[in-house]
Amino acid sequence: MSASAAALAAYLDDLLRTREFEDYPGALNGLQVEQRGPVHCIGAAVDASMRAIVEAAELGVNFLLVHHGLFWGDPQPLIGAHYRKVAVLLERDIAVYSSHLPLDAHETLGNNVLLARELGLEPTQPFAYISGTAIGVAGECDRDTADLLGALDVFAARYGGRARATEFRSGQRTRRWAICTGAGASSATLREAAALGCDTLIVGEGPHHTAVAAPELGLTIIYAGHYATEALGVQAVAAHLAQRFGLPWHFVAAPTGS
Repeated sequence: MSASAAALAAYLDDLLRTREFEDYPGALNGLQVEQRGPVHCIGAAVDASMRAIVEAAELGVNFLLVHHGLFWGDPQPLIGAHYRKVAVLLERDIAVYSSHLPLDAHETLGNNVLLARELGLEPTQPFAYISGTAIGVAGECDRDTADLLGALDVFAARYGGRARATEFRSGQRTRRWAICTGAGASSATLREAAALGCDTLIVGEGPHHTAVAAPELGLTIIYAGHYATEALGVQAVAAHLAQRFGLPWHFVAAPTGS
């Protein structure tokens, strides 16, 4: 089946409800780079890094789906490293589609629900509200916290990382948990988790002050890595898109160690 980058992007905009999300200005959710011909191979990567772009080109990808796109931070001129990345995309005719918060929040293909499923956890309510929209998930279980940390460490190792946790008691059990992938530990998410009665908060990463505040709020935080916790959504969406349009796809692994 032949399809253009514009057609795939329009389908993803509807699937992920892209226009419904108020995201960070630099996210620029949607099609960030066009390409000329029909799409013949889909790639999925966490970041639109030079490493991922070059690997995608070597795999024959010409539609690259990413979670973190090309334009984070302040506006940049097309010089130096930024120019070199864009030049590879244009020379190899690779489209880039980016989905940040819409991909975090999707109810079946999103990073948070997929990480919960990976851990055998069943979400029962939304969590981590940003501008009125829930990005994460929360639920209940009865599980040894050390076992949960171990499962997350095994998961993170698949993506070149490891899981760490704030201090917890030997034999401690997780009975109410919340997940917010990526940079999910913040003062706001800690307060929200505590208000829900959570004892365990699972995130990708967070600033030092969250580890200080966690025990004061009765929380254990498990930091499982920004890259690892956001690797599932792009793969799920790429697989869905490939099946829908009859195209091959590849996961372009470019771990950051974070």
